[in-house]
Amino acid sequence: MDAPGVDGWIAEVRGADVDARIGMLLTHVGVVRGTSRDGTPVSSMTLSVDRGLLDSVLAEASAMQGVIAVRAWVNEGELGIGDDIMRVLVAGDIRPHVFEALQHLVGRIKSEVVTETESR
Repeated sequence: MDAPGVDGWIAEVRGADVDARIGMLLTHVGVVRGTSRDGTPVSSMTLSVDRGLLDSVLAEASAMQGVIAVRAWVNEGELGIGDDIMRVLVAGDIRPHVFEALQHLVGRIKSEVVTETESR
């Protein structure tokens, strides 16, 4: 699955008329590591995504204090080392709100939206 460009998202969020409330745009790109969290070697990962839940999680993040726009793309299928797992963007008013929303959004995606199976 082709990943959208983060630069395109930034241009889209800014639009022709810059939203004067935006004070920060923060992105996250998660990639497949060669080791699991416990240090065990990993050769690949199989990822599945609940797209309906992803939409709900995005809507929830959009409603968080200070958030003006969110975007997320999550990969699916058999992924190799270095492949993108997800790309996320949060635009908002001030740093604490944007950091909180990004952390919340990425956490929900990792813990609820995706199912990962690592191959060793």
